[in-house]
Formats: sequence, C-alpha cells, structure tokens
Amino acid sequence: MRISPDQLVFWRSGFVQLNLTIVTTWVLMLVMSVGALLITRSIKSGRSISRWQSFLEIIVTTIQQQIGQVGLKHPERYVAFIGTLFLFIAVSNLCTIFPGYEPPSGSLSTTSALAITVFFAVSFFGIQEQGLGRYLKSYLEPTFIMLPFNIISEFSRTFALAIRLFGNIMSGTMIVGILVMIAPLIFPILIDLLGLLTGIVQAYIFSILATVYIAAATRVQED
Repeated sequence: MRISPDQLVFWRSGFVQLNLTIVTTWVLMLVMSVGALLITRSIKSGRSISRWQSFLEIIVTTIQQQIGQVGLKHPERYVAFIGTLFLFIAVSNLCTIFPGYEPPSGSLSTTSALAITVFFAVSFFGIQEQGLGRYLKSYLEPTFIMLPFNIISEFSRTFALAIRLFGNIMSGTMIVGILVMIAPLIFPILIDLLGLLTGIVQAYIFSILATVYIAAATRVQED
C-alpha cells in the first residue's frame, strides 16, 4: 500500500522523475481547463441559460460571497485565485470515486506547492493593496521586536497549510486501503462516501484559510 502517489514512478532521469502525482495533476488540470472552455464559450445573458452555466454561476457567486464574508472589500479581485484553489482541491478529492485513482492532494509535494502559491499570493495582494513600504512595515507591528516572529509566522502557517491538507487526505486513503483488506465489500463504500464529504470540507478549509491570510495582508491600517 502506497502512502503517497509520489512513490509510483513512471520515468526517472537523474533527479528528474515522472510520478503518478505529476501525471494525475496534469490530467486534472487538462480536464478542468477543457471543461471550463466548453462551459464558458456558450455563456450568455438572459433567462434562457444552460444548466452548466447556471451551475457555474452558483459556484462563482458562492465563492465570491464567502470571500466577502471573510472581510475582503472587493471579492471579485480574488475569485480567480481562491476559486481555482477550491475547485482543484475539491475535484482532486471527489475523483476518488473512480477505482484505482489516487488524489494528488495526498502528496506532500502537491500540498506544498499549493501552500507556496498562497504564500506568494498573500504578499502579492498585500503589496498591491497597501504598497510595498506599508506592507513591509506591517512586519514591524506592533513593535520592531516582532519582526522575526512575524516572519516565522508567515513560514509556519505555509507549512501548516501543506501538512494539514496532506495529512487529512493521506490518512483517509490509508484507512480505505486497510478496510479493503479487512472487509472488501462493506466498509470501503461507507468510507468512500465519507471521504467525498471530507474532501469538500478540506477544499473549503484550505481556501478559507488562504482568504483569511490574504485579508490580513491587504487590510489598510487606520492612522
């Protein structure tokens, strides 16, 4: 039983390798990109819209509302980034209904990459909203003594994001594998159903935490 899809390597040349995580990630990105193009190419206004467009509008509107509730003043600026995070993690986890599929979110390399994108997005949006000088000054608040602690906080929460998602998805995959060996007909079905719910919850938590971090970085200090 594999702990991570990284362990299944298809090709290796020196330190460069092509493993199951990379293949699954790129397949998911391709499928989601093609699906988005097929849905958005026929978008139109009015009352007579397709079911797919209605579904897409519900998702976008819900994500935008959640971003606004966190405290960001202009949710539309962040929908693309936060929405992509949520949809990728959610689809990655939901595809576990397919036999033999191993989610890339069960790989520490994938969760680390997602956490690193959040790390840079926080800085990008923070600088965009406050300006470089004011954003860097926030690391000295409330006093300059807090500078090393604020820097450590930035890196530690990025690490925590990666570990939290990886641990939850990996543990769920291992539990299913163990139950398949114990009772291959009953328990795996129930655990898979629970895993689908857990996968959505994990995608939501990851996206909300990313939104909270961005909201903290983009806050405009009052004089």
